[in-house]
Amino acid sequence: MTTVLERARSRKPITWLTLIGVLLLPVVIGGILVAALYNPVERLDGMQAAIVNDDEPVTIDDQLVPLGRQLTAGLVEGADDQPSNLDWTISNADDAAEGLADGTYAAVITIPANFSAAATSTRPGETPEKATIQVQTPPDSLIVDDAITAQVASAAASVMGQQLSSVYLENVFLGFTTLGDQLGTAASGASELASGATSAADGADQLAAGFPQLSSGASGLASGATALQSGLGQLAGGARGAASGADQLAAGVNAGADQLVATGLVPSQVSDVAGTSSQAASGVLALAQQCVANGGDPTYCQNLVTAATGSQQAAAGTVTALGGFSTAGAQTIAGQFRTIAGNITALGAGVTQVAGGIDQSAAGAGQLASGASQLAGGIDQAGTGAVSLADGVRQLADGTGELASGLQTAVEQVPSYSGSEASTLADVVANPVEAEGVGTSLFGASAIPLLAMLALWFGGLGTFIALQAVSRRALSAREPSVALAFRSFLPAAALGAAQGLLVAGVVQIAASYDWGQWWAFAGIAVVAGVAFAAVNQALVAVFSGAGRWIAALVGVLAIATGVVSTAPGALSGLASLMPTAPAYHGMVAALTSAGGFGAAVAGLIIWAALAFGATILAVARRRTTSARALLKSSPVPA
Repeated sequence: MTTVLERARSRKPITWLTLIGVLLLPVVIGGILVAALYNPVERLDGMQAAIVNDDEPVTIDDQLVPLGRQLTAGLVEGADDQPSNLDWTISNADDAAEGLADGTYAAVITIPANFSAAATSTRPGETPEKATIQVQTPPDSLIVDDAITAQVASAAASVMGQQLSSVYLENVFLGFTTLGDQLGTAASGASELASGATSAADGADQLAAGFPQLSSGASGLASGATALQSGLGQLAGGARGAASGADQLAAGVNAGADQLVATGLVPSQVSDVAGTSSQAASGVLALAQQCVANGGDPTYCQNLVTAATGSQQAAAGTVTALGGFSTAGAQTIAGQFRTIAGNITALGAGVTQVAGGIDQSAAGAGQLASGASQLAGGIDQAGTGAVSLADGVRQLADGTGELASGLQTAVEQVPSYSGSEASTLADVVANPVEAEGVGTSLFGASAIPLLAMLALWFGGLGTFIALQAVSRRALSAREPSVALAFRSFLPAAALGAAQGLLVAGVVQIAASYDWGQWWAFAGIAVVAGVAFAAVNQALVAVFSGAGRWIAALVGVLAIATGVVSTAPGALSGLASLMPTAPAYHGMVAALTSAGGFGAAVAGLIIWAALAFGATILAVARRRTTSARALLKSSPVPA
């Protein structure tokens, strides 16, 4: 079944099958592009990758830490917010190399042997080292495969690094708390030490104040000991004199006794002997009393007193005896005299012993005086040292007080965290910046508008590959040029509008947008289909076959500048002047929150009007010719 439409570059009529093919061309193009490229991360399970885990676990605090195994599990299990994951195979180096070579694996991730050791090298006493993983892809991998593999590996490494950093920082923050507690304990101890040092300084001051008194007492002791030594020397001299007198007295008594026996009792002689004995006894008694007063040895002094008292009693007994026996008993009295003489001799010996003891006491007193003098000198030196000690201890107290104050200030400035607070803070510090609103689609929100725009553009190009841009009857027709141009544009515009609706339907099936967004998208797609029909008609009408080549270049330019923003500025600037630019921006505005929808519609209408005007001029130009052109046999102008 044919139509009245003219076929380009042929006089064969246009069939409805041709029109259906032209109508479905952008649908097929758009469907293939959307199905193949839209949101490929939802179909990651179609990519097979291998993991080679050569990691050797480490032991920390008697606990095995297999970080390579944990990373492998994380890659295989994937993330909760990721709809799909690669098809992972846990392999070895040889199998992975073979799989890369024969195309079995799209990527191979190798975890080296030192991964755990390097990842945990932040412990004290170790040299920090970064843990690395290796990613390999085959040399003939597709364009996006490398990007997908790198993104998955980077995400896994980032998560693992974040977890390790979080654990490390949590220990650091808990260490702050422990440090603060220890500093608090040190501050308390320093405060107590400062208080004790202050008390010690006060005691040292009192000690230093007491040393002069002690030195004065020691000096007094030395003086007293010297005086005692002198008095004891005199006492010893007196004791020796008394002992000598006692010996003389004993000799006199014995001589008197001998004379009494030879000559008989003479009262006057007896009285003289008794008086002499009494005087000697009184002298010894006085010496004994002086011994006690001068601080002699108590035992010797007491013996001396006892002997003197006995001598006095003996002298008194002699006088009494002589009184009773004045005329007779000379022999008896002589015997008593000899007894008295023996007692006096014994008394002299005792006094001599007392004198020796007094000499020893005097020597001891001399040593005591010398020692007391040395003690006084030592006490003076100790007093000087006590003053220095007091000053030093007070400086220690002041320094310790400053230390306690500084430690307390440090305690106030060191942060303190509970276990949950440290964990939360560590998570934040380990990943301080987080991007929100980042989509999981590899091509972003602009993928659908770009693919739909390209499908409609090449659909418009395909329309005028099949249809005649300028009627062959332009030279002979009587209709005005506007009518002739409109007659060729009307079926192309209808096809473009239908193409826009069909492409919008394919997009809705693939992406399931809200109906409000879809109606806006469908509207801009219809307008773009009509405008693209007008532009492609003008290109072919003005440039003939070269116009189709120019249209193809416009489509390539739209692809080159629509995929990535790093395209050269000259190409991006040129692409922004093309009719594909308002169609793309209008579709983006329809599906996202980006503005410019109205401007995009206006831009497409302007392009359609300008293109239709160019077509009218091309039709008008075709309506004039030369005689030579009429003689040519070729009837096909374009």
